[in-house]
Amino acid sequence: MIKNQYILGIETSCDETAASIVKNGHEIISNVVASQIESHKRFGGVVPEIASRHHVEQITMVIEEALKQANMSPKDLDAVAVTEGPGLVGALLIGINAAKAFAFANSLPLVGVHHIAGHIYANALVQPMEFPLLALVVSGGHTELVLMKEDGQFELIGETRDDAAGEAYDKVARVLNLPYPGGPHIDRLANDSDSAVSFPRAWLEEGSYDFSFSGLKSAVINYQHNAEQRGEEINPNHLAAGFQESVIEVLTAKTLRAAREFNVKQVIAAGGVAANKGLRKSLEDTFEKENIPFYVPPISLCTDNAAMIAAAGDSKFSAGKTSDMSMNGRPGMELNSWK
Repeated sequence: MIKNQYILGIETSCDETAASIVKNGHEIISNVVASQIESHKRFGGVVPEIASRHHVEQITMVIEEALKQANMSPKDLDAVAVTEGPGLVGALLIGINAAKAFAFANSLPLVGVHHIAGHIYANALVQPMEFPLLALVVSGGHTELVLMKEDGQFELIGETRDDAAGEAYDKVARVLNLPYPGGPHIDRLANDSDSAVSFPRAWLEEGSYDFSFSGLKSAVINYQHNAEQRGEEINPNHLAAGFQESVIEVLTAKTLRAAREFNVKQVIAAGGVAANKGLRKSLEDTFEKENIPFYVPPISLCTDNAAMIAAAGDSKFSAGKTSDMSMNGRPGMELNSWK
């Protein structure tokens, strides 16, 4: 009989304090997230020191709640997986030191996980991953195309050269005086719009899979400022729709071109911006026509959570890769294969 494998995941890379227990890399037993959005909303973005203080206050309770909801004790676990990087260094250290203490006290192996690997493996929690696959990762700090030829193997074929998609969403949201986080509000305005302002698309040089959203962000800001100087009132829905259409067209087109070039069996989306309704629909419609299976996790697994860290940790632990007590927070950590 094959023994079940239970991994405790811990995630504190930014402004969510999360712990989860996942069985065999794909079944969520418990998933607890303590959000800090209300604390950061008045500042229009995440304040690192405030985030770290909240993590200190929440981490023990969140881990205990994950165990309680799973009706499990530490002796039932096989390993502890924790986000090692990238992220806010102070926030990362809270989760890492909690994971170290828990692993040491309970004689459990420790597994450091890359945050983006976690986002990608969130898909394993809802659908088996088939290789080779292409992952479009879109979040506040990352916009990347990752080719996976097999489990635990990552090849970065495209990335953002400036603002990530989520960053651009938040900056445009500020121009429109929308609350933080701005992405969901822009998505709502865009979906309710009957027209769209025409904004440029940043395709970059021919054949490139890289992304750039800084110019688009500047175009939106200039459009708003010019309208104000002329005393014209802009329609926020039209502006949001135009911005979102530009982002989605570039993301979809480059993902499609890469999927064709690398002849993948599956395309997946990951990260907080993958919760965007407009982007999800565009990708779903495009790959349905292309007859390439496309999957995206439910919104609760697109935003930061610990189940995704446990899922990635399960794959890494099963490959025999563990970390030691010298693990440190790595805010600039690169996505490396473990197979």
